[in-house]
Amino acid sequence: MGSYKQWFDRDRLKEIFRAHWEGFKDRFPRYGEERYEEAVEKMLGCGDPENGFATYICSYCGQGEKKIPFSCKSCFCLSCGKVYTDKWARRIEAILFAGVAYRHAVLTIPDELRDYFYRNTELLSELMRVGIECLEDTLRVVLGRKVKGGYIAVIQTNGRSGSYNPHVHIIMTSGGVAQGRQGDYWVSLKYFPYEILHKKWQYYLFEMLKEKVPTRQMKGLIDKLYGKYPKGLVANIQKGEVPKRIKSLAKYLAKYVVSPPISVRRILHYDGQRVRYWYNDHKSGKRKEEEIAVYTFIGRMVQHILPKGMQRIRYYGLHATAVYEKVRKKIEAIVPADAAQCRETFSIRRKGYRQMVVETSGKDPFICSHCGGEMMLWKIWHPRYGVIYDEEERLKSGYYDPVERGRDPNVRDTGHALLQLSLPGVWA
Repeated sequence: MGSYKQWFDRDRLKEIFRAHWEGFKDRFPRYGEERYEEAVEKMLGCGDPENGFATYICSYCGQGEKKIPFSCKSCFCLSCGKVYTDKWARRIEAILFAGVAYRHAVLTIPDELRDYFYRNTELLSELMRVGIECLEDTLRVVLGRKVKGGYIAVIQTNGRSGSYNPHVHIIMTSGGVAQGRQGDYWVSLKYFPYEILHKKWQYYLFEMLKEKVPTRQMKGLIDKLYGKYPKGLVANIQKGEVPKRIKSLAKYLAKYVVSPPISVRRILHYDGQRVRYWYNDHKSGKRKEEEIAVYTFIGRMVQHILPKGMQRIRYYGLHATAVYEKVRKKIEAIVPADAAQCRETFSIRRKGYRQMVVETSGKDPFICSHCGGEMMLWKIWHPRYGVIYDEEERLKSGYYDPVERGRDPNVRDTGHALLQLSLPGVWA
């Protein structure tokens, strides 16, 4: 849940799609594919009790009752976007190696090539692969030896304005494991001459495209781009010395890397035909507002829905899933104390529905408005499976009977206390 404005914006997004989604598909038939339909359907059904809900009642007075509909938990849904990013941040937090410093790299592509990735989403997987190969090669050159680093790659297709701008974010270890006569040892990357990366990224990207799109048109375009970018392509990475404090790395990357194309707070106005929203312009660094036709807005949203089964986040090298557990202890043992830059633990904790509502509204959703007592879970209903949890049935079955359960009969039992209450509409 979020603030009133967040819910209002989410409903406004639903209003836009309910009114124009079918017309949009008629105008642009390619968006009639199952992946787009499924994502939009989830978003439209988010928060609808018909798609499932949990019911809570007050365990003291029995008068307070609250029905909480299920959320869709989709990264396409603006209201669920924060939950999705927080979940990703917790995942990253859990797998970062203790004592190892990390860097954040961003590998971009020229404007002239974006349409190829838009038309052929399989190239997005290749974009991640060659990005890792490029960084491994760059590490080898800079460190003067072959090292194995750890990489977490995330494909992002949206620019700040919501336009299609595919690029790769990579969280990489600042150094890696090298092999010596006396065993493996850690090599730290103290300084990254990022200029080297520009030329190498240009080479790896262009060679991949010539291989995957072997047409005369592509070859001519690549030759033209080599001439247009003599210093290489844009490849941003942290410059200079390794930062000593990266405690907020996972939280920052989650918000920046896997957030929806347009957050709920950025939608300013919708009049039925046009949508106005704002974003921070990359070039000027200032807030910029843009008003576009509703079909353009819908297109900017749905074009970032990736094919089903495509992994948007992938793990390579020391962070590869197959070897991760094996190498974790080894790395902790070989990283020298003077090279460790992030001994501190990360502070991102899982936030539940209750905590998020308290933070945004200042009110505890599970405190009874009648008596101030604590509310308890009463029933969970799912449209496919029916009632999957029923506290009433547990009470009727004697589940809370202190004698049968072997409990001290003098200790107050919430369920037993509920049996003494007159709960309108509960008992048949």
